[in-house]
Amino acid sequence: MGSTHMASLAIAELREFASFSACEQRYIKRSLDVGLGRQDAFKLWARDAAESSSIRTQYVVYQELKALRREIPDEEGFEGIEPFMGKLVRLAAFDLAQERLESFSAFRFLYERLLGPDVRPWLPSAFCAAAALPQIRPERRKGLLQSISEAAATAPGWSTRAPCFYPEWVEKEAA
Repeated sequence: MGSTHMASLAIAELREFASFSACEQRYIKRSLDVGLGRQDAFKLWARDAAESSSIRTQYVVYQELKALRREIPDEEGFEGIEPFMGKLVRLAAFDLAQERLESFSAFRFLYERLLGPDVRPWLPSAFCAAAALPQIRPERRKGLLQSISEAAATAPGWSTRAPCFYPEWVEKEAA
């Protein structure tokens, strides 16, 4: 792929990220720090004891990511679906229960980066399953499930291109 094409893909991803709420953006960056081991999430993201506790739990839950990256099943067969989807739905339910991701788009954006492009075909079903769980408040459940478009839920195929843009913490400069 040419550098112009890659640049335009990165810009499209940047625009998509910019369309998310500030809360979603913050949670995605924090989750990438936890899930990819980029930064000390406690130092960067914990503003109070509750957030520190949430990050601690997220580190524990996100231990599943390594196994999930290795276990992505083949789209054609049914081999390996149960253990993979069980773990993926549990992880998705944790993230959705934090009430910081408001839409399938934000969820997909995060999970493409946490697990790579091969997870894309599995994200609509994992999102819908997690969003429909009783652990998600009913009014929130409705909003989440309404956020997935018919096109996303019924896509005939998915890109295998890796994401280009991985948002990170940006230190505010003193004026």
